[in-house]
Amino acid sequence: MNLSIQVFVTGGTFDKAYNELNGNLFFKETHLHEMLSLGRSNLDLSIATLMMKDSLDFVEEDRAFIASACNASNAEKIVITHGTDTMTVTALYLQKHCPNKTIVLTGAMIPYKFGSSDGLFNLGSALAFTQVLPTGVYIAMNGKYFEADKVRKNTEKGEFEAI
Repeated sequence: MNLSIQVFVTGGTFDKAYNELNGNLFFKETHLHEMLSLGRSNLDLSIATLMMKDSLDFVEEDRAFIASACNASNAEKIVITHGTDTMTVTALYLQKHCPNKTIVLTGAMIPYKFGSSDGLFNLGSALAFTQVLPTGVYIAMNGKYFEADKVRKNTEKGEFEAI
């Protein structure tokens, strides 16, 4: 049994940076390595950046590319950092196209670089959940996990909830 965890970075608020000159959010590079260092993670991780996109800009080909990467990975356990706006859409796609894997998607409502982000906590939760959950596709946010087809993002409360 392969105990290592594959982590795929796809962008989202999790990895956005702030341009102090014009106030825009943008992508430069993933903050994942810094976050893992802060969390003192010593897990056996393989990390790859698939893309750095806002999930609102995802198209079907992006989800197919993520699914292909998941299926090509030797790891049975996968964490994907993803934008929260379309995380449920990607989770459902992966549920249909990636059997025999434990896949946990996570993200952040506030960019990590803002200092008050939920991203570090969500990342730690996703890494923990992926080690103990059975085969399937899940979303991990705010210390909770949800099955891919039983979750929605409540935009009024700013959190994910079971359906």
